[in-house]
Amino acid sequence: MASDPIKKIEANERKETASSSSNNDSKISNLVTPKPEVVKPAGPPPPSNGGLTAWLQVAGGFMIFFNTWGLINTFAVFQTYYESGALFTESSSNISWIGSIQCFLLQLTGIVAGPIYDRGYLRLLLLTGSFMVVFGYMMLSLCHEYWQALLAQAICVGIGSGLLFTPTVSLLPTWFSSHIGLAVGIASSGSSLGGVIYPIVLYRLIGPIGFPWAVRTVAFIALGTFIIPVIVMKQRIKPPKPRALIDWSAFTDAPYITFALAVLIVFIGNSVLIFYISYYPINKGFTNSSLGFYMVAMFNAASIFGRIAPNAVSDQIGVFNTFVPMALILSITVFCMLGVTNTAGMVVEAVVTGFFSGVIVALPPVCFAMLTKNKALIGTRIGQGFAIAGLGLLIGGPSAGAILGTTEPLNWTGLWVYGGVAIAAAGFILIAVRIMKAGPKLMVKG
Repeated sequence: MASDPIKKIEANERKETASSSSNNDSKISNLVTPKPEVVKPAGPPPPSNGGLTAWLQVAGGFMIFFNTWGLINTFAVFQTYYESGALFTESSSNISWIGSIQCFLLQLTGIVAGPIYDRGYLRLLLLTGSFMVVFGYMMLSLCHEYWQALLAQAICVGIGSGLLFTPTVSLLPTWFSSHIGLAVGIASSGSSLGGVIYPIVLYRLIGPIGFPWAVRTVAFIALGTFIIPVIVMKQRIKPPKPRALIDWSAFTDAPYITFALAVLIVFIGNSVLIFYISYYPINKGFTNSSLGFYMVAMFNAASIFGRIAPNAVSDQIGVFNTFVPMALILSITVFCMLGVTNTAGMVVEAVVTGFFSGVIVALPPVCFAMLTKNKALIGTRIGQGFAIAGLGLLIGGPSAGAILGTTEPLNWTGLWVYGGVAIAAAGFILIAVRIMKAGPKLMVKG
């Protein structure tokens, strides 16, 4: 009987040993067996679509627009001052080449700035572009000849602005998804504020301290405000490897290339407004020279709302559904310039055309982003698109000056018809792009 308990104890010990051995084997098996790899999602993470960092990019973009398009929107003041012959004597067409080349280089430089941005060199572009803009206006303050102003204001400032503009409009869409239009609209309203402040600064200072120090003041303002984007702007998406300078597939993308053509043509018409909104009422005697200068400020103040409100609406109904009617209405307002006969009419025209003109700068970056499926190529695509469209800015000013003529009375009727027809033609091309993108149904977001 005594042997039975002993046998039971031995049997239990054997079971415990077997169980322990089995557990150890299981643990060893768990250690040896490789765990399945976690598959990382392809492509960059989705944009934050808000938050402090994202909206700081908008603040930095606001200052970039303030000192690029904002200074370009001020060119009507420079045009009027140069027309007076105080600095040099040239025809309206030759003077407008300064502004046209400046605008064109802002767009053309995107061919280089876009791929550099795509390679991750945002900080280098910001520093180089900021330096060139400030340096260009410092050199303009020393100019006394037409060719000197052409080098400083047109070429140096134009290239510097291009190094800043394309990276900015490429960066903002990468931080937002459903609020792209609003974000770009708020940032682009910086150009309107610049177009309000800089003309007033120039006009109020040219008399008391002279043209050189007035221009230097503009340069100092630009220098101070460039600090913000240099500090806060941050690139979110970087490609895994360097890409070609030109995306040749874009030239076989029908909606993309057609839209670039439409922006080229609408820029021709819009440049007529940018260059001559100040000189027109002074020459026709609708206003005195003081109020004529302030027409630029009124025009750009109204464009603040034209950059933000339509862009916010575009997030809800689609960018092309917004762009098409805005362009067609702008063409009508340009034709209405023919009916202006007094100060009140000119003020109304400045405000109305300013509002709709604001759309012309604010919406194209959003449209180019929407037409770019591969977001890693967004800098290259936007740079190429604006380089093509920039030809309109190069053509617009000088061709408008040639139509205007040099002998009194100037051909203002021909000028405004030219601008209105160009914008209307662009509007109809935009209808074709909208159909290619979203089909012929009116109620579809596109």
